[in-house]
Amino acid sequence: MYITYLISSNSSMLRPVIVLFCQGVFLMGGFWMTVKGKLASCKEGPIIALAPHSSYFDSLVIVYLNLSTIVVKSSTEIIPLFGTLIEYTQPLYVQREDPNSRKNIMKEMTRRAKTMGEWPQIIIFPEGTCTNRSCLIGFKQGAFYPGVPVQPVCIRYQNSLDTYTWTWEGPGAFTCLWLSLCQFHNKLELEFLPVYNPNEEEKQDPTLYASNVRKKMAENLGIPFTDHTYDDVRLMQKAAMLNLPHTAGLIEFQKLHSKLGISFDQMNELLDQFGAISQKDKGSITLGEFAAYLGVPVSPALEEMFSLYDRNGSETIDFREYIIGLSLISQPVNNDDTLKLAFQLFDNGDKGYITQAELTEILSNAFGMDDLDVEKLFQEVNINKDDKITFDEFKKYAVTKPEYAKLFMTYQELKKVLSTNGNGISKLE
Repeated sequence: MYITYLISSNSSMLRPVIVLFCQGVFLMGGFWMTVKGKLASCKEGPIIALAPHSSYFDSLVIVYLNLSTIVVKSSTEIIPLFGTLIEYTQPLYVQREDPNSRKNIMKEMTRRAKTMGEWPQIIIFPEGTCTNRSCLIGFKQGAFYPGVPVQPVCIRYQNSLDTYTWTWEGPGAFTCLWLSLCQFHNKLELEFLPVYNPNEEEKQDPTLYASNVRKKMAENLGIPFTDHTYDDVRLMQKAAMLNLPHTAGLIEFQKLHSKLGISFDQMNELLDQFGAISQKDKGSITLGEFAAYLGVPVSPALEEMFSLYDRNGSETIDFREYIIGLSLISQPVNNDDTLKLAFQLFDNGDKGYITQAELTEILSNAFGMDDLDVEKLFQEVNINKDDKITFDEFKKYAVTKPEYAKLFMTYQELKKVLSTNGNGISKLE
């Protein structure tokens, strides 16, 4: 209790004592740290970016940095001793699932970073989660949002036996601790790189700023970098809950988000949908599964559409390909013009509605659907249960499965090609 009280105190007089105590704890655990480069002053580099982040043993670096302010996930405060130690640094706690928390943290970081030394340096692990140090994943914008100089700091664990890495898979925290304590000498190297001063373009674009700093650090570490982020980890965990392989969620979320505009919540819903289509829980969709999902037999039109989704020619569609296919292939043609054209094709006589007999005639000829499948589809679309499909009902159903619009357009295109070549529409049936 007495030690906890001391560590929780904010008195600057106690800081050297607490730092010495913490160094002693790590020293007794066999941790020896060598340092390269020079730590910049608070005015020169108000923010310190540490990478790669792979272990709770990285807290030794925080001790070396005199227990300066750290940006850390809120759940860290409950970790015995480490949580109390972090509390002493006057941390900025992030609720990673709450977007408002991130915005508030960015504002507070900006305020502290621009006080010209009135606040301690802010320490942040820009990757946002632990990795196995084989590469640098995407840096979050937090450290770069204020637009102030950042000092990159590289961490290297140099033992041949890695007992430190603590990720979402592999040994747990206590196993890592036990195995590390069994090593007589745990070698850690800390390298301070020159302070990175952003140009005007980087100040206005935190993503560019973060990317350029990550590139510098990756070059120094001699490892590659990837656009995967913590959001990919969350999708991996969701994939596991759906009995899909973890790797199904590795889609470079941030890159897809910036290019396609799909939010994380939308991605989550699409993963549920993808899991429902992938009947064998193998993390990919076959042509047969795709046909079953749409309730149509395999046809030349469906094969053509499937090949557009299958970007790498593997004869299956993975989650990333499914997202891109929906966004770039199906959604763009799922518009009022296409839907009105399709509706008019089914609506014999321009009555303003479609009967089951009309739906059966077209779908049987175009896609070879049997009467039972057409009846099932008709009942799904016919929300009012009045034995006729209005355009509003037709459109509402099309929104839930935008693939139908693309399938219809593909059928029409193939029909024109075959008619032009004189081969007849029978080739499509």
